Amino acid sequence: MGRKLKPEEVELWKQVTDRTEQLKQGRKPVDFGTILNMEPQILPTPKRRKLIETLVKPLGPKVGQKSKSLTRVDRIAPISEQVRNSKITMDRKAFDQMKRGKLKPEGRLDLHGLTLDRAHPLLTQFILSAYGNGKRLVLVITGKGKSRDDGGPIPVRFGVLRHQVPQWLALVPLSSAVLQVTQAHDRHGGGGAYYVYLRKPR
Repeated sequence: MGRKLKPEEVELWKQVTDRTEQLKQGRKPVDFGTILNMEPQILPTPKRRKLIETLVKPLGPKVGQKSKSLTRVDRIAPISEQVRNSKITMDRKAFDQMKRGKLKPEGRLDLHGLTLDRAHPLLTQFILSAYGNGKRLVLVITGKGKSRDDGGPIPVRFGVLRHQVPQWLALVPLSSAVLQVTQAHDRHGGGGAYYVYLRKPR
């Protein structure tokens, strides 16, 4: 909630509203630029002008006028790109071998076709169990996801599990057990599976 206006601000705003007319159909909208350039008796000081600019902010540039600045919209990278570009936190030589499919996973979990509610606890149990048993590399299969929308009323994200699993692995309690996550080699499922390299048990 905004602060309460000071008496002088209320008075100034009253002067502004007294000089404007309520919009009616077909009537030209109030030009706020005109308000900001009122006679000196209405806006005698730069301070008051600044106050008006604060209270009355145009929604955007006028028609035909270029905006001085454009709002920057960042594209959120696909989860596969985020995983691919993630920092390497494990031994580089072992990472390269893993990426080439040269390391054999010591366990695998197939979540393909499961709902998020069912997949999450299974993933948690699998990762913590593998970590507790001293395993280093496991494979989590998510499937590549739906190739197209089924036309239902609610849009369906492409590859829900494929998108969600890396995020679960980055959160507690799994983050304390996971050292590296990367897309599996084609021989182990490619884009529909993840290698999860676990930390050494303490």
